[in-house]
Amino acid sequence: MSQVTEVVKLRRKVLAEIARMTFAGELINNVEEILNTVVTEDGPRYRCCIHKERAVLQSRIKLALSQPASITLKSAAQNAYEGQAADMPMIHVMSEACDQCPIDKFIVTNACRNCLAHHCINSCPKKAIMVVQNRAYIDKNKCVECGLCKKSCPYSAIIEVNRPCESACDIKAITAGSDRRALINYEKCVQCGGCKTACPFGAITDRSVIVQLIQALKADKKVYAIVAPAFVGQFGAKVQPNQVISALKKLGFYDVYEASYGADIVTVEETREYIESVPEKRSFMTTSCCPAFVDMIDKHLPEMTSAISSTVSPMIATGKVIKELDSDIVTVFIGPCIAKKAEAAKYSGVIDLVLTFEELACIMVGAGINIAAVEETEYKTHASSTGNNFARAGGVVQAVIKHAEKLDGNVVIKPHRAEGLSNCKVSLLQLKAGKIDANFFEGMACAGGCVGGPGVLINSKVTGKLIENYAATSECKTASENKDAMDILNKGGHWHVK
Repeated sequence: MSQVTEVVKLRRKVLAEIARMTFAGELINNVEEILNTVVTEDGPRYRCCIHKERAVLQSRIKLALSQPASITLKSAAQNAYEGQAADMPMIHVMSEACDQCPIDKFIVTNACRNCLAHHCINSCPKKAIMVVQNRAYIDKNKCVECGLCKKSCPYSAIIEVNRPCESACDIKAITAGSDRRALINYEKCVQCGGCKTACPFGAITDRSVIVQLIQALKADKKVYAIVAPAFVGQFGAKVQPNQVISALKKLGFYDVYEASYGADIVTVEETREYIESVPEKRSFMTTSCCPAFVDMIDKHLPEMTSAISSTVSPMIATGKVIKELDSDIVTVFIGPCIAKKAEAAKYSGVIDLVLTFEELACIMVGAGINIAAVEETEYKTHASSTGNNFARAGGVVQAVIKHAEKLDGNVVIKPHRAEGLSNCKVSLLQLKAGKIDANFFEGMACAGGCVGGPGVLINSKVTGKLIENYAATSECKTASENKDAMDILNKGGHWHVK
């Protein structure tokens, strides 16, 4: 199971209490009581005083309601009740919670020998290093944290200490401000959620729409759930997929679709796009199902945006299928990803709301539903084996290769893949420079693929195996064998980014 720290417990307790109050119709009148029930005089205490605890908690509640910090809690609850969600980024730093990490980036350790060469002193462009008490000393008023001293020391006596959020951000979108509090540069940020997971103070979090969803369910609207293929095993290794489907319907969802169904559509369209454009129009093509990966290219490697597949993601493809049934419905994607919240905002009218698995678990607690105790019903996946394996790193590549083999045995696909945005960036640059012999690249922001996302409940190694077993139960092994998906594609439709 993924590590359940005090930060995680606190976050889930707040979400579950908000969900409980919303179901009971008590949130607007009692939202301020959460400040007293979650943070009590008796503790436990995580900050310097109870006033600081409640200031942080107030910010957390407002973000859980998807409301700005500038309004009161009651106003925030009222807005959320009415289905409103503020137009603001998905990831936020709660300034009250940030520890300001008062650490020096480069530190001289006891391994320093005060050698005669003094490589560290000679390499420093700002003359910030001197010898004090027979050891190198870094003057922090002059140091610009370039790291040349660390690189030059033959004893590795100078170490680099990064703030957890900065270390977790592969694309350097987080820095420390003048007051040492974390700052997110949204021009660089792809809202992958890595910083949220890394911050040991719980100062970084994403905004939620759990109240807006519960209100839609209570209004008896036709609310459709779209579950990511990584849902298998998220609520316990012994909880069966059909129990999760049943629990969602018990919660009030009108029907449940698997995003892996949309993955089969994506497989067919992406394969077709590859055959038509590589290598005639471009030397290589990348996948497009991971929104954080796509945003990384758009923001950090804009000269390579033409390499991105124009095929929509499985989430969007599934949403389009459902919206064709009835435009007057609510579509809710449930998965392991925070970046999907940002992706949904780009496709107005396709995906209305996005939840993480963690948020869904908290809603279930608030509704008093124990998924493990829900009666099992007969259910078989409507997607192919390869579609279900989209959740695992390498799954997209394998799906496209297998479908291409069905279409044309002469098609040559030379795949390459990477996990983690930093690794993806390096691989893309190597591809561009011709240092990697590949023409189809799969990029995943999270280690292990979607199963390693910031919104998961269970360790990716556990769910990865469970997904593999679940995928094997499918009656169709490749996308081309999924008759329903193929029928939808044969009817036409818009499956590409305009």
